[in-house]
Amino acid sequence: MKNEYLPYPATIEEIRPETFDTKTYKVKFKDQKIADSFDYKQGQFAEISVLGVGEAPISITSSPSRKGFLEFTIRATGKVTDEIHKLKVGDVLHIRGPYGNAFPFDALKGKNLYFIAGGIGLAPLRSLINLVMDNRSDFKHIKILYGAKTPEDMCFTQELEEWKKIDDTEVWLTVDKPCDGWGCSVGVVTELWKETNIHPDNAVGILCGPPIMIKFVTMELSKSGFKDNDIVMTLERYMKCGIGKCGHCNVGEKFICVDGPVFTSEQVKKFPEKEHVL
Repeated sequence: MKNEYLPYPATIEEIRPETFDTKTYKVKFKDQKIADSFDYKQGQFAEISVLGVGEAPISITSSPSRKGFLEFTIRATGKVTDEIHKLKVGDVLHIRGPYGNAFPFDALKGKNLYFIAGGIGLAPLRSLINLVMDNRSDFKHIKILYGAKTPEDMCFTQELEEWKKIDDTEVWLTVDKPCDGWGCSVGVVTELWKETNIHPDNAVGILCGPPIMIKFVTMELSKSGFKDNDIVMTLERYMKCGIGKCGHCNVGEKFICVDGPVFTSEQVKKFPEKEHVL
């Protein structure tokens, strides 16, 4: 019987800087049997630990269609993540999971997709985006709308350029504070509504970012005619155990770690108002 609290060692094979405080770690389990049996879905997360320091829930940002490794995009925001940022290629992280539900995949086939992200919120969406791109013919038109504080705060800049080149795919970028030479939009991500058509016909909006961003993007999608079931988001809470036991991520009758982190707008609207996550 699997011990859900037992993490497994994984070697860091590559570290890619994304921004001044964010890095993407490519890792592989030391035990090949664990590597072969670790099956995850787009949008799930894992608990990442540094022995003797602590543990943190981190979204799996790699795509399940790309085998042999896992990727985690991690911002240095506290004791555990700060310690992870000190590690080098060849060092070891400990991983348990995967946990949570997933972004829909089969249900999205044949639809127009709007991926809307803010800051590091592009990391959880990247898992689904690359899965979709690896099965591109199964989907209609795709738009990726991404906003950050500055151009230097944008993650996956190389992939953003690669996604632009894929047939029937658009990438729209905006920042709060532009730098010299910035040629895209300026303002919050909802400002992109003025520059590109957002149509609800046969479409789903998929969101991730700060709660205030998700709140206003959800409002704009609703104004554009999207139904609540066609607005999908991933939410963040401190998911300490990952399996619905500790209660840290409890919202009403739901646990973000077990019932989420992926929810529709319809589900979120049913959360108790005093515990609303947006």
